[in-house]
Amino acid sequence: MTEAENGAELSQLESFINFTRAELEQVRTEMTEIGLLVEQSQGEVDKLAQRNDSIMATLHQIQANFETIPREDIRSTYEAFQDAQQRLFTMRGQLEKLQSDESHLHRLEQFLVKTMQLLEGRPSLNLAGGEGRGATGIQQIIEAQEEERRTLSRQIHDGPAQALSNFILQTEIAMRLFETDQDRARDELSNLKSAAASTFGQVRDFIYDLRPMMLDDLGLVPTVRRYSEAVKEKTGLDINFVVTGNERRIEPLIEVLTFRAIQTLLRNIRDHAQATQAKVMLDMGDRLIRVSVEDNGRGFDPDTQSEEEAKKYGLPTLLDHIDKVGGTLDVESAAGEGTRIAFAIPTEE
Repeated sequence: MTEAENGAELSQLESFINFTRAELEQVRTEMTEIGLLVEQSQGEVDKLAQRNDSIMATLHQIQANFETIPREDIRSTYEAFQDAQQRLFTMRGQLEKLQSDESHLHRLEQFLVKTMQLLEGRPSLNLAGGEGRGATGIQQIIEAQEEERRTLSRQIHDGPAQALSNFILQTEIAMRLFETDQDRARDELSNLKSAAASTFGQVRDFIYDLRPMMLDDLGLVPTVRRYSEAVKEKTGLDINFVVTGNERRIEPLIEVLTFRAIQTLLRNIRDHAQATQAKVMLDMGDRLIRVSVEDNGRGFDPDTQSEEEAKKYGLPTLLDHIDKVGGTLDVESAAGEGTRIAFAIPTEE
């Protein structure tokens, strides 16, 4: 290499270092800003949660003094309760979005820091693993656990917890109506029974989504088949489940990962694809588990899909989990032509 070429290469390297340094400073500025937004949003969520608790306490007082409280006060309290619930739900969603963005910025900052260390020849890079990488792995595990706990807490609060609170109030109404209007009281009890049956179904689905027990007892194929049938029964979506290869039990981690991936993709079809048909193909090879999930829905353009949309559908997380076990994932879709997502996971170390 000539002296001129060497000088040009060094100049390009120096420009890239300066560019990376500027990017790192920008990311840190954005992290500071989003950190303030997270703090403000958390404060707003706490205030709304306190307001919600206060209204709940008022509702309990209404239950205890139902006959003496004016109907207009009962109605206004219920409206305030619904408004508080909606505001709290919206703010929690905004907070989770900000926390997710903050997490992504943190990972980008770590990447840029390591890039700068590499470019500047620092020995603390530790690309091969060791303590630095282990700490990052532990941090990712903790972040994932906390995210799951936040989601679980919100779902319980917005679902079964609110339903149980309404049950108490409906029961109180029915008990008092039996003294004045038994026909109306029976109607209230009938409505309460229907609501309890619906909530029981939601709780059962909730438990199944968290961890289907048959996955441990029977394995991957029966669990996916039962889940597909359940989605079909509840939504009317025509799901065709096809199994090929050597049907057998495999490593529990791979069974869980494969089921969660199929579950995520079927949820996306159910909630977003506007499809009438779906097909799940599961091939259990000797060394690879191959899965494809396709639908006849509205489809999308993977090249123009925004990062926010991808997060909404859970694809980045799914890709990250599959990549960590040495698997691959491919997306084929076009507007108006449905979607096909296929992934492969090795079954041997």
